[in-house]
Amino acid sequence: MTSEQVGNLVGLMLQYTIPTLKIFFFTLLYSIPLGMVVALLKMCRFKPISWLTNIYILIMRGTPLLLQLIVVQYSVPYIRISDACPEFLRDFLNKIDIRSEDYIFNMILLAFVLNYAAYFAEIFRGGIESIPKGQYEAAGALGFGKAQTFFRVILPQVVKRVVPASSNEIITLVKDTSLASAIPYMEIMYIAKKQVPTYASLLPLFIAGIFYFVIAMVLTVVFSAVEKKLDYYK
Repeated sequence: MTSEQVGNLVGLMLQYTIPTLKIFFFTLLYSIPLGMVVALLKMCRFKPISWLTNIYILIMRGTPLLLQLIVVQYSVPYIRISDACPEFLRDFLNKIDIRSEDYIFNMILLAFVLNYAAYFAEIFRGGIESIPKGQYEAAGALGFGKAQTFFRVILPQVVKRVVPASSNEIITLVKDTSLASAIPYMEIMYIAKKQVPTYASLLPLFIAGIFYFVIAMVLTVVFSAVEKKLDYYK
């Protein structure tokens, strides 16, 4: 391949980096707070809630993300042609354009958020349960309420403890965004695969790999800096 062709490929990949980053950032935006909620629900003393949460986590962590993407993507078409679908629900679903970019993106985002929230929930739960019970008792002796104890005493220490595990999941998320190409969604990997027959070369895939590698390296540096900032709990 000529240098001009390589330059064209790089420019094309740069153009479709934005859709990839959209999946990445919006997944983090929604899955991290949802993961905290799920972690608290799993620790709930009301057993039915805890059991249901465990089932959700087991399904999300026990099945491939690609499978979840496919199920979510085709759920609307399947439901609206089902005989069991109520008429009012079918009328509502028929208004949804399943070929629109917004629909495709929202379904991809739903699958990613539900999947990653389950992983973050287990990370957060482990962090919360690792805090010695004596700290809760000490905070209570100082007159702190439950909310004050959690947000002012427990949460800062939990953040410190979960950063390494969370950073691994976040870096994995960068690479997992490539699974959206199977839907298909116009992101880096999808465009790279489309260019392989055009150029009769695997170079587009290697260039796509470099893009993922660079993003992962940037995140690695950022999280290393964050961990150093949180060294005050040593």
